[in-house]
Amino acid sequence: MFIQIIQGMCNDEAALRRQLDEWQQSMASTTEGWLGGTYGLTDDGEFIGVVRFDSREAAARSSSRPEQDAWWRETSRCFDGEVTFHDCDDAIMFLDGGSDDAGFVQIIQGRVSDPDRFRSVMSQPMDMLHEKRPEVIGGTVAIEPDGTFTQTVAFRSEADARAGERKEMPPEAAAEMEQEMSMMQDVTYKDLHHPWFASSSRQM
Repeated sequence: MFIQIIQGMCNDEAALRRQLDEWQQSMASTTEGWLGGTYGLTDDGEFIGVVRFDSREAAARSSSRPEQDAWWRETSRCFDGEVTFHDCDDAIMFLDGGSDDAGFVQIIQGRVSDPDRFRSVMSQPMDMLHEKRPEVIGGTVAIEPDGTFTQTVAFRSEADARAGERKEMPPEAAAEMEQEMSMMQDVTYKDLHHPWFASSSRQM
């Protein structure tokens, strides 16, 4: 799976949502390889979009379409300053991979010292996490070659997420989490209190 992360400071949320709705209605069905996306704004107005394709080639074909270029020229007016795009071939899903019914999404970004080890840890079964933290639906992890990563974690609700944070984890689960955290540097947490989603009927 290929993931593209789009970030920028939004100046008009309503217009941006209209543009994304228009893309979904007019171009999604003809965009080969598009699987879906998770979108939202942080409290300070930063837009984050995590868009999934089945391959880098499919994403490139989408970007090269004239109608896509015209759509983006209009959409870019919804932002102040630079909009960044991060392309990640190294992307995995964990647990159920998220849900369009999630009520709260947390975006975790940073850098890992050992991308291969981090990928291995995140690819392992997470039965204990699923059992002890049922409010965690799942998510995605996208890792760039330099170790920069973006992780999405989908929760059933923000209230459930906050309650889960206060739970004491069993020693084994706590050790696994500590191992994961030990590889992370320069970590930031961005909360999407009102996320929205789009999915393709073709998604994996």
